[in-house]
Amino acid sequence: MRDLAPDIVRQRLLIEGLYERDVTREDVERYLTGIAAHLSLRTYGNPIVHAPGGAGKDANEGFDAFIPLIDSGISLYVWSKRRFFAAVLFTCKAFDERAAVAFTREIFAAKDLEHRAF
Repeated sequence: MRDLAPDIVRQRLLIEGLYERDVTREDVERYLTGIAAHLSLRTYGNPIVHAPGGAGKDANEGFDAFIPLIDSGISLYVWSKRRFFAAVLFTCKAFDERAAVAFTREIFAAKDLEHRAF
């Protein structure tokens, strides 16, 4: 992928995983505020969490969430029935990728996890 804005600092990380326990709205909020704090990323608002509640396919039910950062944002998508999640960290400030992956694995008690920086 060609870097269209080499003068803008960006770090992006996709983390996907499978988990075994139930994940609640409170867990989603706790993850978003927790990972931001853990990586020393500053927020300027509370997490926004949506749960479509029957508006889409049953297999896709779960949560769509976002927390705004001074330096961009973090999105989280949770498929409750599939026990699958995907988190996207997009920042204009460098962060420790290994710390982000370890924190995510711990919070979700992920039995299987993959990640990729891009």
